[in-house]
Amino acid sequence: MALEELGLTEYEARCFVALTRVSKGTAKEVSQVADIPRSRVYDTIERLDRKGLVNVQQTEPREYKAVSVETACRRIREDYDSRINAAENALGNLKMPESDDDEGMWAITQNEHVTDRVVTFLEDADGTVHYLVPAPEVAETRIIEALASAADRGVNVHIEVPTEDEHEEFADAVPGADVAVSPDIATTHEIHSEWPGQLLMVDQESIVATGIKESDLPDVTQQVAVWTYGHDHGFAVWMRELLDDRLEIRHEDRSLKE
Repeated sequence: MALEELGLTEYEARCFVALTRVSKGTAKEVSQVADIPRSRVYDTIERLDRKGLVNVQQTEPREYKAVSVETACRRIREDYDSRINAAENALGNLKMPESDDDEGMWAITQNEHVTDRVVTFLEDADGTVHYLVPAPEVAETRIIEALASAADRGVNVHIEVPTEDEHEEFADAVPGADVAVSPDIATTHEIHSEWPGQLLMVDQESIVATGIKESDLPDVTQQVAVWTYGHDHGFAVWMRELLDDRLEIRHEDRSLKE
């Protein structure tokens, strides 16, 4: 039941649903409608009362009435928000150990986590961003917004896209960025039904490299990724050299054209 997923116990959920089906009810009536022992109705209603989900009428016998669904949802949401804020405050006060563990290579297998990692690196950028996106469909709105924010605060943002259409879209969405058309990034050999998705390097050390995998679901893109932010990590060294070479070639080509 959805209410149980929101923090109510099975009996609490049953009692609340039972009371929404009747205008008001006694413990006996709630027991019959909710199909739970009458002896458990009293303590269950008491907990629902503390949560602000029912009203208790001091009659003989006592009668109970559920608050409106809108009020219940609001109070459950407020309770959740309060718990989340308390958890954030508690975790925020924890002292993180000094460690270089994160300077290794890490894997990501969930699309939303890939986007989270890309956005996190972009938000921390303070020097340069180099972003190659052979598959523009993986560049979600949050990524575009983070790229624009980085460019807006003075970070040198270099973006490579495969076609002129994507160039126009990214140039409009990320003002101030250096957007270039690089047809070569769209030319790749598909291996094991996988192909490049996006490659990000921030401040010449933080890297996210993703691949796209075929999905059994229609219109669903599955990404897998590796990431690191160790400036002296072998993967970072290679990526830094390769991407810097790409920028040098672009600058040389522009100089020749001028």
